[in-house]
Amino acid sequence: MIEDGATDRGSVTTVRRIGDTIRRPVGPWTPAVHALLAHLEAAGFTRSPRPIALEGGEEVLSLLHGEPAFAPWPAVLRSTTGVRALGRWLREYHDAVRDFRPPAGASWQGAEQEWRPGLVIRHGDLGPWNAVWDGDHLAGFIDWDFAAPGHAVDDLAQLAWYAVPLRSVEQQRRAAVSGPGVLRERLDALCTAYGERPEAVLDALDALQTREAARIERLGGRGEQPWAAFLARGDVAEITAERRWLRAERATLLEG
Repeated sequence: MIEDGATDRGSVTTVRRIGDTIRRPVGPWTPAVHALLAHLEAAGFTRSPRPIALEGGEEVLSLLHGEPAFAPWPAVLRSTTGVRALGRWLREYHDAVRDFRPPAGASWQGAEQEWRPGLVIRHGDLGPWNAVWDGDHLAGFIDWDFAAPGHAVDDLAQLAWYAVPLRSVEQQRRAAVSGPGVLRERLDALCTAYGERPEAVLDALDALQTREAARIERLGGRGEQPWAAFLARGDVAEITAERRWLRAERATLLEG
């Protein structure tokens, strides 16, 4: 956990901890994200940061106590117990957010579509690096800057992509989770905990990867951050390779 008074820089932004709060730079999307987090708090959903204030160009959020999961993953995340916890968290989040109506004129970072009935506000960055674990307990997810309107299954697909992980053997080894049988078991555990068919998740992930590569090329090519940085570090080639891997492994992942 980040120490009190310390700063921590991720791939997109820098945060600092003051007591039991986290301070982050604001963006045009921050008021909409705070409206979302306030709705979750009012709905009794406790496993996300609480919005506290906007002060001096920073947002102030409550601190989730625990540690993000970086490679190699903690033991809980390498188990199906951890994967099921992720699926239950996402189901609870989607249940809590379904009746959220964005404020008029809401701005969302990198939004690909306007909100309309039938869509939810996706977290948009559901990777283990944003999952905070307090021992074996999933405290929740942080870093909501990429929240935006979308289909609920795309959140689940993104979570499967990065937390099963449905990625190359090299990425599996970095996480200390590998093997087709292990991945199939983890995908099944995630989907069962959430309540969705693995086939639907793989279909959604293929489409999500296609859109994300195109978005990085489009926005990054115009110099918009953070997509310009993603483009420069080779994310399009990586996503394209992972989509090929997913298509090649699809039948194996759905066996049994």
